[in-house]
Amino acid sequence: MRPMQHSSKINDVRYELRGPIAHAARKMEAEGHRILKMNLGDTAPFGLEAPESVVVDMIRHLRGAQGYSDSKGIFSARTAISQYYQTRGLMQIGVEDVFVGNGVSELISMTLQAFLENGDEILIPSPDYPLWTASVTLAGGTPVHYLCDESANWWPDMDDVRARITERTRGLVIINPNNPTGAVYPRRIIEEFVELAREHDLVLFSDEIYEKIIYDDVPHIHTASIADDVCVLTFSGLSKAYRMPGYRAGWVAITGPRAATQAYRATLELLASLRLCPNVPAQYAIQTCLGGYQSIDDLVRPGGRLREQRDLAHRLLTDIPGVSCVQAAGALYLFVRLDPAMYSFPSDERFVLDLLEEQKILVSHGTAFNWEKPDHFRFVILPTTADIEEAVRRIGVFLGTHRRSAQQAEQLALPAVG
Repeated sequence: MRPMQHSSKINDVRYELRGPIAHAARKMEAEGHRILKMNLGDTAPFGLEAPESVVVDMIRHLRGAQGYSDSKGIFSARTAISQYYQTRGLMQIGVEDVFVGNGVSELISMTLQAFLENGDEILIPSPDYPLWTASVTLAGGTPVHYLCDESANWWPDMDDVRARITERTRGLVIINPNNPTGAVYPRRIIEEFVELAREHDLVLFSDEIYEKIIYDDVPHIHTASIADDVCVLTFSGLSKAYRMPGYRAGWVAITGPRAATQAYRATLELLASLRLCPNVPAQYAIQTCLGGYQSIDDLVRPGGRLREQRDLAHRLLTDIPGVSCVQAAGALYLFVRLDPAMYSFPSDERFVLDLLEEQKILVSHGTAFNWEKPDHFRFVILPTTADIEEAVRRIGVFLGTHRRSAQQAEQLALPAVG
């Protein structure tokens, strides 16, 4: 048989969060090693489970959830989503403006496929959640990365954003709160994005999946709340705030002038119909989640588990010589910097692999998030305080050994005196 050829569309697609390094970790686990996993934002392995009321409600609806639903999602779920946004000041979001999906990941792909022509450019933050870059590429578009400024709380460098807009630019991705940096953007940044969209006739793709995971009372601004005259696609779901990533329940809400978005909405309805419907049992959880007690608030306020683990991880990591980190204002991650003057690795991927092999710690390398410099890694704050303390201790041992080796090599390279 002639060897099967893979599609050329996949040539520039990367998703290294589940790539070779993760494969190496699984191989080590199969050999009997215990790996401390500080790499993925999956709440379930760390005892952060979905609220009991949500699970009970899903079980009660299982008998009635065996058939297909409306391709856009069941009416009660879309109504709950619409009403949730209306309580947040987004009065323009009605039931028909909402599409439910098998997680936000599916909807990112669907919305881009319905939108892009080959060669169209989409601006995406650097660092980013790499699914955005991969999905733009698979849809035939060209991802163009704008810089976020580490020295300014990881907020977007708006001058850099403007400089990257061309006649082929059709849309702009905002990830707020940001993965991997934990940045939460102030109103003025969102207003500048909206003004750019007006000026250049761009569509805004606003990924807000971490909107409820906010620390220190930092306000979260919905992009669509200040952009009535601009087309905005707002993405969110249950995977993070409600600790149910495996249930795959996400949504996108479309706002903006209806006449200008009518054809696009029809195309998105077609793609939604082609996948038949989102998984039905998880849709029954949406109304319960959005309308009930918000247990995530207990986790992110002072004394809450996520808040305490964020603070602990940040303090311990930045106590290591040559390690710095902008404190996260939201989400579940710290994006940690290694001082290149103190630590010299062939690549950040090599750093992560060596750390895995020597200390049995798994983190994610920064270039996997389309950050151009090999000097960062992402550290997840979900594990217990004991695991965070142990993981950082091992990272400190590893970096201390590397630091001493580099100093010894430097001393050997010095010319003899006398």
